[in-house]
Amino acid sequence: MHLGLIGGSGLYDLPLEGAAWEARDTPWGAPSDAVLTGRLGGLPVSFLPRHGRGHRVAPGDIPARANVAALKGLGVTHLVSISAVGSFREALAPGHVVAVAQVVDRTVGRPASFFGTGCVAHVSLADPTCPALTAAAARAAREAGAVVHEGGTYLCMEGPQFSTRAESRLWRESWGCDVVGMTLMPEARLAREAEMHYAALALVTDYDAWREGEAVDVGAVMAVLAANVRRGRETALRLPGLLGAPCPIGCDRALDHAVMTAKDARDPALVERLRLVAGRVL
Repeated sequence: MHLGLIGGSGLYDLPLEGAAWEARDTPWGAPSDAVLTGRLGGLPVSFLPRHGRGHRVAPGDIPARANVAALKGLGVTHLVSISAVGSFREALAPGHVVAVAQVVDRTVGRPASFFGTGCVAHVSLADPTCPALTAAAARAAREAGAVVHEGGTYLCMEGPQFSTRAESRLWRESWGCDVVGMTLMPEARLAREAEMHYAALALVTDYDAWREGEAVDVGAVMAVLAANVRRGRETALRLPGLLGAPCPIGCDRALDHAVMTAKDARDPALVERLRLVAGRVL
């Protein structure tokens, strides 16, 4: 078992034992930054800052395929995303944590698959997060002192601007979403294709724009972010001791029946690229 962590806004490092930054390259280019490798409680851990140290990479430019592939190449089996979000619910207050169960993807133009013409695959994304890993991450967050809500739906928007009021109300009232962010997709899709157990902890920083008279700005977000980041680090430190429950949906076998292209019709060059993430079935 190897734990991977992807940190969102404000979370750019972790206090790992024997920590070292390791530059990586993949068939899909370089990831957002070097990967911080080390151990926690005897477990190998790899941490990647999604936006790069110093928050250099915009949401729409995050090299999600390279990020997931780099972590897969290091041996990561269980991947936990930590990100900042806006809330569509009064009960999901700034400072709270939402353990995401479902995702609505409203992004455009982001490469959403490792596969493609020459080697086609269709994985099930009915449950985009791993229930067992999500339960462990939620428990770790509670032990770190957070108020945790389980089972939320994350609306992933393109950004980089925050929502209009009309969008915010539509997603809240008509679509039934609970939180909004800009980074969970296509990351969750790619983690499933890479046969990783994937969980997402959404750290609420604001109420988005649906409440009358309120609007999101970076100043308001940053005021909450510092406390959220501290709690995110404490959550990560508790995670290794809570892993190990069996996965009820078979995340680590997601490609068993997914590849559609006949062996003699596959593009050899694409197959070679795919070996890093899908070598088990290729």
